[in-house]
Amino acid sequence: MIAILKYNAGNTKSVENAVKRLGYECMVTDDALFLQQADKVIFPGVGEAASAMHYLKQKGLDRVIKNLKQPVLGICLGLQLMCTSSEEGATLSLGIFDVLVKKFPPTGIVPHMGWNNFSTVNSPLFDGISIKDDVYFVHSYYAEKCPYTIALCDYILPFSAALQKDNFYAVQFHTEKSGTVGEQILKNFLAL
Repeated sequence: MIAILKYNAGNTKSVENAVKRLGYECMVTDDALFLQQADKVIFPGVGEAASAMHYLKQKGLDRVIKNLKQPVLGICLGLQLMCTSSEEGATLSLGIFDVLVKKFPPTGIVPHMGWNNFSTVNSPLFDGISIKDDVYFVHSYYAEKCPYTIALCDYILPFSAALQKDNFYAVQFHTEKSGTVGEQILKNFLAL
């Protein structure tokens, strides 16, 4: 069973539909025991970092997430909350990835919204994916390039389009809104 984390952030329904289309059973939940026992956990999100972290801490899910042993996939806000901190609301986050989340400088159009491709990819998460493939982004904040970066994208500056550390994976783009490319990445994660 796949657990999709419910934590006061949007877009869980789109992720649930995408997982079901791939033939997997899933449940949207904030139940700590179910999250710990699930085969895989998806940590999606559209929203604001500070209020989302407040909900996670209030429910004790911040500790649960950091201690999960099965594959975990953060999507968009999920990626940002898996980092050390975010400039959005001066938010202390989960610290799974030792990297800062910063606001894009106002030298271009912010948010970064629409289709973009990668400058590099390097992970089984991207099996069957090329740097020419486009995925869908909607974000004003980005994770800096760091030792955990497994995919880079360029928009105003190079940023981490995906991160990995041990059993934790995270993507800044929306797999569930990225057509066949996003579906392949989600399929790769679910097959880990």
